[in-house]
Amino acid sequence: MGVLRKRVLLRVFLGFVATVASLALIASLLGVWAVRRSFPTTSGELALAELSAPVSVLRDERGVAHVYADDAEDLFVAQGFTHAQDRFWEMDFRRHVTAGRTAELFGPGQVETDIYLRTMGWRRVAEQEYDLLEEDTQRYLDAYAAGVNAWIDDNQGLSASLEYGLLGITADDYTVEPWTPTDSLAWLKAMAWDLGGNLQDETQRALLLADGLDEERIEELYPAYPTEKHATITDTDEHSGAGTEADLGCAPDLPEEALAALGGLSGVHDAIPDLLGPSDDPDLGSNSWVVSGEHTETGLPLLTNDPHLGASMPSTWYQMGLHCTELTEECPFDTSGFSFSGLPGVVIGQNESIAWGFTNLNPDVMDLYLERVEGDDYVVDGERRPLEIIEETIAVSGGQDLELTVRSTHRGPILSTASAGSNLRRVGENPREGDDAPYQVSLRWTALQPGTTADAIFSMNRARDWDTFREAASRFDVPSQNLVYADNEGNIGYQAPGLVPVRGKGDGRWPAPGWDSDYDWEDEFLPFDELPSVYNPESGVIVTANESVVDEDYGHFLTSDWNYGYRGQRINDLLDEAIADGPVGVADMERVLVDSLHTSALEVTPYLLDAPVEGTTAKARELLVDWDHRNEPDSAAAAFYNATWRQLLPLLFDELGERGMDGRSRGMHVVSQLLEDPDSAWWEGREVSGREEVLAAAMDAAVEELTELLGDDPADWRWGDLHTLTATHESFGTSGIGPVEWLFNRGPVESAGGSDLVNATGWNASEGYGITTVPSMRMVVDLADRDSSTWINLTGNSGHAFHPNYDDQLELWAEGATLPWAVTEEAVREATEDELTLVP
Repeated sequence: MGVLRKRVLLRVFLGFVATVASLALIASLLGVWAVRRSFPTTSGELALAELSAPVSVLRDERGVAHVYADDAEDLFVAQGFTHAQDRFWEMDFRRHVTAGRTAELFGPGQVETDIYLRTMGWRRVAEQEYDLLEEDTQRYLDAYAAGVNAWIDDNQGLSASLEYGLLGITADDYTVEPWTPTDSLAWLKAMAWDLGGNLQDETQRALLLADGLDEERIEELYPAYPTEKHATITDTDEHSGAGTEADLGCAPDLPEEALAALGGLSGVHDAIPDLLGPSDDPDLGSNSWVVSGEHTETGLPLLTNDPHLGASMPSTWYQMGLHCTELTEECPFDTSGFSFSGLPGVVIGQNESIAWGFTNLNPDVMDLYLERVEGDDYVVDGERRPLEIIEETIAVSGGQDLELTVRSTHRGPILSTASAGSNLRRVGENPREGDDAPYQVSLRWTALQPGTTADAIFSMNRARDWDTFREAASRFDVPSQNLVYADNEGNIGYQAPGLVPVRGKGDGRWPAPGWDSDYDWEDEFLPFDELPSVYNPESGVIVTANESVVDEDYGHFLTSDWNYGYRGQRINDLLDEAIADGPVGVADMERVLVDSLHTSALEVTPYLLDAPVEGTTAKARELLVDWDHRNEPDSAAAAFYNATWRQLLPLLFDELGERGMDGRSRGMHVVSQLLEDPDSAWWEGREVSGREEVLAAAMDAAVEELTELLGDDPADWRWGDLHTLTATHESFGTSGIGPVEWLFNRGPVESAGGSDLVNATGWNASEGYGITTVPSMRMVVDLADRDSSTWINLTGNSGHAFHPNYDDQLELWAEGATLPWAVTEEAVREATEDELTLVP
């Protein structure tokens, strides 16, 4: 696919010798014995000294594991063991990334990644979090680590996974280290980074200003959320936080060379692997909604969720159930859903009383500061303050260890010296005449202070009602999420959790002058009780799809960089239609999940039909006349429209150069406004000018591209031939060596949908049509009958290449199908294919 993922290991296997060695090893590994050696034992009996009593692990034909234990600590010992059985390479890779230790695995090509991660200090923060957590949380983390280590003790090399066999090429002396609770907590920092905020938008605005674009035109590229067209998640009169509308601030007056210091920040995103998905991709988000029993066939709620994350192999999620054989205060878990390998508990799912789902709230929790640095000091309010300095050593497999100096202000780490080749470093060496202060860039981010999100996960798993669920949410510090809720008493709710900063001066939309303390954050964050929250709304429906959480009357500033609401409004419309024809059931929710109507195209198509074109372009445009505006695989019109959209953006926004315009929801909304304003200066281009002329040129370019890709007959074009997914292995999937990628990657498969459609198979218009972000799972929970719930994973539960459960859900996912979700013990046992008993 034309891709669209950052390259984690672009230079792992460089050179002729390494290539020959890898191919020789691959040939030896392809034997059945080698491939199957790491497959887990899933039946019979295994001894785990860490247990206090026997534990059962039941797996169905899809490899979904349900753990049954008498004791809570035994439950998490078994979860750790089970995660390691199926996904340990993924866990080990992730902990090396979050600790800034990928060069230990893959050599000098990963040093840049490690520099940035050590500079931000994800693991240093995670090490501080353990002592802040509740005693039960600490015990569960310890138990989970003990279970992982019980597996590690008996598995090294090929007996652990195929990946470890290949790793011997670059790190032949590698030994797996014991798992620790910090390894689990550090994964929460990766979550926070990939779902973190508007860092890219903040940087982009400032760089456009530095490029000479005036602030008024920049603001046209970042318009306010269109509340007149697209609903918000909540209304201010539904929740606390009412008050004076938060005003947006102007860009601070910054020296030109200080703005130039931001130029290298793209290197941060390029270097850090996409563990949940491209952290700078607007398509990272999700859909979730809940419908109350007054509208359903059963009289109890339905809850739906499909997190939009990166298209990784294996999938981000591991499906499982955690069940105490008897629910007691000491063992309070009867939870089933989607977990992260490496992290105990269930992140999204249901228990015997409630269900919950997540979408990204995306408040502005990351601020950049331009700092005046003088030696080992920085300047605030005219006075010098000492930088905090930490020395780090980066070990490099096959290379020399690297000594790294990490410098931080009171706000956070200085990123601009994290890379020797960065523009951020060079700007300070050549200050403009008359201003000899070098400028560097620091980052203030809520995730870089220790928090209690781990407490929240366990508390959600054992919550039984709205009050205990909200109490759990109050501890969910980062990343801030939209939480939807339903229970078996018929209640539904929405809660916004997370640390949201209160700023002094400025609103965080632009980098701030670090030498002025007025721009610092206040000591306290927004109070939890003033964050948006809704319980049993009169409508009986709550929809979250990354749209604006609040309306204009909300009294606090969360962010202005929302998704612009195309998905959210479409879901609201579909639910209104379904309820009008109601009552609704699980199947109705599933149909909404795979809806492919391109609502932005409805706005654009009439203008395309009026533009002057001829020849093959006129023939191709005829496809749009009767188009139903759905992005279905067999649609020729969808192929032509999306190709036109891809070509339109650089023609219309040629002033932006390589910075370009986002082709997702923000670009959709900006273009819809410009189409209504033919006199806008944006229509005046270097090569073509005028609204109709630009639209015609975009269609001509689309025809030229599609003729080359799909042939010269527009009737034969198909969206599915362009819009395909290759599920790409996080570490070896972009090695550049075909046989290695063949071992681990799966696909391509074609799929309906597109960017900012409800079926959100996102693609990057600046690079091609291949799918980069996906509904990483889909679920519908029926609160009246837990076993009537449905779910699907992107790929499969196993992380072992060639295991039957490695990719057995991928084709089903691409078709929009779901699987029955066995939740109660009776249903789980009926679906069981293998039973493993773990004994002390």
